Order: sequence, then structure tokens, then C-alpha cells
Amino acid sequence: MMKIALFGSTGRVGSVVFQQANSTHEVNRLVRKKMDRQTSGMDIAGDVLNEEDVMKTIEGCDAVISCLNTDKNDVLSRSMPILLKAMRYHGVKRIITCGTAGILQARKESSLYRFQANESKRRSTTAAEDHLRAYLILKASEMDWTIVCPTYLPDGERLGEYRTEVDVLPEEGISISMFDTGDFIYQQLEDDRYIKTRVGICY
Repeated sequence: MMKIALFGSTGRVGSVVFQQANSTHEVNRLVRKKMDRQTSGMDIAGDVLNEEDVMKTIEGCDAVISCLNTDKNDVLSRSMPILLKAMRYHGVKRIITCGTAGILQARKESSLYRFQANESKRRSTTAAEDHLRAYLILKASEMDWTIVCPTYLPDGERLGEYRTEVDVLPEEGISISMFDTGDFIYQQLEDDRYIKTRVGICY
């Protein structure tokens, strides 16, 4: 049994990861306020931008999973150095995060990220830019990182069949459910094929 530090466990994808991990591993999770539902590890009420709270969450863990959502205040890129500092302090190397397909390379213009090219339909690039900064911080680190990058993410259902590709979105990928995304993120705990890569995921 592994011990997992989970961030963003109450979000759509994070709640799927939590459900999976909590049934098989010990999970420490950082939450904004105390939850009724108990984890197999510890619920730590706090803030991902507070170093002490993050340190406490990661202490004694074997791996970190972050399904944090971006916001207008760059929480992803501001929290990443704090996560990495706590990982170094506690000797943790493995981190899996949920990104966005916008930070994959564009297929036709491979020097661009998808959010910079015509492939992305989103008008606002604020979220993608925060994701990109977090990715570049991870990429520059010594960690064994994987960033799972879903395209359009409806609630959908768990189909169990999808396509993945390193650094780009599989061709003509339109969507992927939060359930299949969460399952794939969870599977990365046991899968080292995608270490130090971004993975595009879609149906």
C-alpha cells in the first residue's frame, strides 16, 4: 500500500482520483475545510499556498497527485514551487498532475502550444497560461513528473477505453469524461511509461 498526498480532491477529476486511491491506498488530502467523509489517511484543512499545510500533507507520502483547478489568481503556478519544496524536504520524487490539452504541442505548428495555435477553440488563454507556467516549473525540476492533459472534459461516464499520446492530443480528439481522466491519473501511480512527459488523453 502506498501513501498518497492528494491536492484538489473535491473537484470533478480529483474526486474520481480520491475515490480510486482511497479504496486501495492511504490518502492524505489537503482540503479547504474539514470534510465529513473520512480518508484512509489524514484530512488536513488548509491552503495549498500555505507552506506549512502542504508540508503536513506530503509528510510520509510516497507520491503526490495534484488535480487543482486553475483560478484567476494563478494558483497552479504559485503553488507548484511550494509542492516541490515540500517534496524535496520529505524525499518524494513522484508527482502526477492534471493539466489541460492547451499545453500540449500543436500538431501542425509544433513550435506552438495548442492554446497558442488554431487547434484550441477557447477564447480565453488565462487558464492555459497558468497551466503552462506550472508545467515549465515541473519540467525544470528533478522530479519524476507526469502531466495528464485532457481535452474538453464533460462529466460523461466511465467508458474505460480512450486514446493517449505523448506531448500532443491524439488526432481528432474531442472530449474525455472526468471519470476516465481520473482513472488514468490514478493508474499513473503504477505506470512509469509517461514519466517526465505530458500525455494527451481523449476518446
